[in-house]
Amino acid sequence: MKRSLYKFDAYVTVVRFLNAGKGVRTFAARSVVVLLAAVVFASAAFGRSVSLTDLKGIVVDAAGAAIPGALVEAVSPSARFRTVTDAGGRFALDVPPGKYEIVVTANGFGELRKSIDTGIDRDLADLVLQPAAASAEVTVNGDGEYLVESVQSATKTFAELRDVPQSVSVIKADQIRDQMLASISDVVRYVPGVSSHQGENNRDEVIIRSNRSNADFFRDGVRDDVQYYRDLYNLSSVEAVKGPNALAFGRGGGGGVINRVTKEAGMSPIRSFTAQLGSYRNRRFTGDLDQPFGRRFAARVNGVYEDSGSFRSFVGLERVGINPTFTFLPDDNTRLTFSYEFLRDRRTADRGITSFRGRPADVPISTFYGDPANSKVHADVNIVSLSFERVFGRLILRNRLNYGDYDRGYQNYVPREANADATLVTLSAYNNSTRRRNLFNQTDVNYTLTTGSVTHTLAFGTEFGRQLTRNFRNTGYFNNTSTTIQVPFDAPQTSVPVVFRQSATDADNRLRLNLGAAYVQDQIAISRYLQVIAGVRFDYFDLNYFNNRTGEAIRRIDRVANPRFGVVVKPVTAVSLYASYSVSFLPGSGDQFSSLTTVTQQVKPEKFTNYEVGAKWDVRRGLFLTAAVYRLDRTNTRATDPNDPTRIVQTGSQRSDGFELGIVGSITPKWTMSGGYAWQNARITSATASAAAGRQVGQVPHNTFSLWNKYAVTGKLSAGLGVVYRSDSFVAFDNTVVLPGYTEADAAIFYTLSEHWRLQANIENLTNVRYFVNADSNTNISSGRPRGVRIGIVARF
Repeated sequence: MKRSLYKFDAYVTVVRFLNAGKGVRTFAARSVVVLLAAVVFASAAFGRSVSLTDLKGIVVDAAGAAIPGALVEAVSPSARFRTVTDAGGRFALDVPPGKYEIVVTANGFGELRKSIDTGIDRDLADLVLQPAAASAEVTVNGDGEYLVESVQSATKTFAELRDVPQSVSVIKADQIRDQMLASISDVVRYVPGVSSHQGENNRDEVIIRSNRSNADFFRDGVRDDVQYYRDLYNLSSVEAVKGPNALAFGRGGGGGVINRVTKEAGMSPIRSFTAQLGSYRNRRFTGDLDQPFGRRFAARVNGVYEDSGSFRSFVGLERVGINPTFTFLPDDNTRLTFSYEFLRDRRTADRGITSFRGRPADVPISTFYGDPANSKVHADVNIVSLSFERVFGRLILRNRLNYGDYDRGYQNYVPREANADATLVTLSAYNNSTRRRNLFNQTDVNYTLTTGSVTHTLAFGTEFGRQLTRNFRNTGYFNNTSTTIQVPFDAPQTSVPVVFRQSATDADNRLRLNLGAAYVQDQIAISRYLQVIAGVRFDYFDLNYFNNRTGEAIRRIDRVANPRFGVVVKPVTAVSLYASYSVSFLPGSGDQFSSLTTVTQQVKPEKFTNYEVGAKWDVRRGLFLTAAVYRLDRTNTRATDPNDPTRIVQTGSQRSDGFELGIVGSITPKWTMSGGYAWQNARITSATASAAAGRQVGQVPHNTFSLWNKYAVTGKLSAGLGVVYRSDSFVAFDNTVVLPGYTEADAAIFYTLSEHWRLQANIENLTNVRYFVNADSNTNISSGRPRGVRIGIVARF
């Protein structure tokens, strides 16, 4: 097929961009507009009319099974064109006539290179990738070592990150291993626009674009919303999808979501083991075994055991996790996978330190509050997943069935206010338990069709689910009489007996949630330079709440439609400029359905609306830059009626304006980096039930910066250096306590002993600065870790 590529009018294009920038108020946003205009001008100035040739092919493994998400590049001395394979392994590239080197890469496989001449080779048939060499995982450096080229979660289709009209950051397993990351809070330190919340130090909790959530976690695109600490031992990557995207993820996700992509059994043998020892009695061991059996079946198991202490007095954790997976390929077009994960977590409940006169208390960072022997967190998690995928020509059908059984709870002592002369501090105590069973079924259908010169990638599907929850809470009574006690400010441990029993308001309830959803979406490639994505999702949310204490039964049904629209302009192959509009909702019962009352039963869901423009640029092979400017409005928030304090009105609102820059990949073949910068301004624009208008949103600093670097000094020796910066922020909506800003540095050194063995040493908080990383309230503030060293050895056979 022949097409024409016409010259751009560079002057007109730049003028339009600059005119669009006149209404932009922030310096950061103006900078982005100027940058985008410069990119368009540079690309337009060199535009010329050429004929294009369609290159088509399929990427498969040695067994003939399709490889989705593989990167396919056509490289010539003067240009580079790229795409990713769909779920059926297919790809298509429009390139000018000439000679090219086709380069195909995919995780877990060796690189394939093939020289072609478009005058002869147009249908490339099957491009077969072989399993990666055993030494691949201990290689010191390489092009795009930390870079993930494509994602499926953000659009429900396999798409290049460059062509997704939304900000998405992906932390790959290679970076997780290099930095010895072990938790979600570790990962988000290097993701612009995302930070960790204390979450009472008994669960994962994140703040994404100023919106806090402990439920917006997903596992392979399926909701994993229970409050517990997740591990990273079985992941190929962690995706931070920023901005509301109800079309892909359903309710919640007001600021975005965190999606964990787990490892699956493949047709490449893997034998990988890691042992880690370090300061504060850190001991952690992981293993990854993958074994194919013939050409159609493979089994894989990942495991972790950790028994570690802490710089905090009396604090420690023990956890064990195992995740066997199986893959069966009945034929070249069908894929069945089964996964079971068990995670057992036991740790000390630790709420951090109190504050004094608007700052974190000046006490040793190891200071523990309460009775450590009586402070416990437990979580037992069982997740079973079965997925089916079938390719019918241009139609791809996927179905995933997911069942989760969660039993988690905690018992803790809560630091409260100090007295005026900082001699005493108040403590309270309580325990809480949750039992939840989740059952979800997701069906996704992708279909590609061409109408004239326009290509449509249609996605439509359904989600059905049921969630059963049981909540129970007890209040702690010191000496079985008082709910609070005062302890010395400088030595706040106590062994006073505590009886835990129900107060008049403690939770004792059960909930049943039935949900159903259907969506439709069209990704339209109008031309080589213009793509549009549009879709809508309809959600049915039926929550039944029963109060075991009073016998009260409450039901709330919500029916919500959430649209999505985006435009991607591609002045050149390597650059995408985009604008997007997306919406999400959160029912009045909240993230964990815990706040459904006769009052909240009447309120409409909160609404999150995101407006975003941005740019994505493949600077060179293996190096990816992103920029985004957004406005995120949260409306329908509950507020007290100023004319009747007993009534609730939904006039509260919050606005977040922000700018993000991201970088990931290889600056040179020896130098790899990952990180970014974010500027945020999050404030209450109309009074809510918890904050007055004009207040700053808690724990959202105006400026954050993080950058991790890895440099190959020699073929066997590499060094790493990371920097994290956060400016001051308020702890909570009342804006009375400040969380001080800080700059913290990490370092690492890596040495490859042989093709099978690698030794590494990581130093955290290199300069041993005292800092505070997050909080749960004005009097529950978590200290950052002091200087510590971890030694790890990686073996792969």
